[in-house]
Amino acid sequence: MAHIQPPHFTGRARRAGRRPASSPDMTSMVGLGFLLVSFFLMAADFTKPAVMQLTMPMKPEREDIGTVCGGNHNAMTLLIDANDKLYYYPGLASVLSKADLRQTDFSAEGLRQVLLENKRNSNDVVFLIKPSNKSSYQALVNVLDEMNITDTKKYALVDLTAEDQRLLDCANQVNL
Repeated sequence: MAHIQPPHFTGRARRAGRRPASSPDMTSMVGLGFLLVSFFLMAADFTKPAVMQLTMPMKPEREDIGTVCGGNHNAMTLLIDANDKLYYYPGLASVLSKADLRQTDFSAEGLRQVLLENKRNSNDVVFLIKPSNKSSYQALVNVLDEMNITDTKKYALVDLTAEDQRLLDCANQVNL
C-alpha cells in the first residue's frame, strides 16, 4: 500500500556496504486512525444531554388572570416556599380564605396525588406554579417533574402576588 522506493545505488556506494532502506507498512496506522476517529465521533454522539421542553405563554395582565385560567373554579395554585415547603389551594388568592391553604410535600403520596385527584375531577384545571423568592430551583424542578410524570398539560409559571406572599407569611407563622 504505502511503500517507500529505496534509492538505486551504483558502483562504489554499493560496495561500501550500504544497507537497503526498509519499507514501513502504513496499513495498520491508517486502520488505527480510522478507529480513533470513529470512537470520538460515537462518544460525542452519546453524550448529548436530555432536556425537558418548557413552553412559556405570554404574560397576561394582572386583571386578565381569571379569564386566562378559565375562571376561578378551573385554577389550582401551587406555592413553593423556602425549605422545600409546598402549599396549594383551589382558585385564585383574591377569593381565598386562609382555611383553604393546604400543605403537601414532593413525595408520591403528596403532590402527585393532589395532581391526579384534580385531573380526575376536572380535565380543564390549570395549575398556576408560583415560586417565592426564597424557594430553591430544585423545588421548582421537582414540581415540573411531577407535572411531567402525571401528564399534566395545563400549567403555567406565574409570579408570586402580594396576596400569595401574605398567605405564605401566615402559613410560616402558624408552622413555627
